[in-house]
Amino acid sequence: MTTFISHSPEDTESLGERFGRVAQRGLVIALSGDLGAGKTQFVKGLARGLGISTRVHSPTFTLVNEYNGGRLKLFHLDLYRLETKEQVLSAGVEEFLDPDGVAVIEWAERFLGKHPTPINRERASNTQHRTSNVKNVKIEIVNETERKICYDDFGA
Repeated sequence: MTTFISHSPEDTESLGERFGRVAQRGLVIALSGDLGAGKTQFVKGLARGLGISTRVHSPTFTLVNEYNGGRLKLFHLDLYRLETKEQVLSAGVEEFLDPDGVAVIEWAERFLGKHPTPINRERASNTQHRTSNVKNVKIEIVNETERKICYDDFGA
């Protein structure tokens, strides 16, 4: 895991933008962090890096927002309102584990577990899917302006 210290929402967006520039079709980002940590800021930057100019907002009430217009589609999922793995499965989240574009899953630990290792990722589904395409990004609040962002190598 690599660690980045963000000193502002703009820093967090900038990191997301770097990932968006190198993202490949099929990438799934398991995004975790407390409320207000900056998960949506990261996704805004990711969208910008993909060339998406549409306003990005959290899909808390809709579960999934789909964004087009960039070099790849972006599927932005938010599992905050789903409390059990059964609810997540019944909502159809599995289809986004091998997306035709890039999928970002906020509150991914509700589906993949606290430590989404390849074994946990495989067990998260009853169907076969690739597990090597899942990258973890964890955002921790350090103080009012700083965030500690730990992530799997994206090649960015």
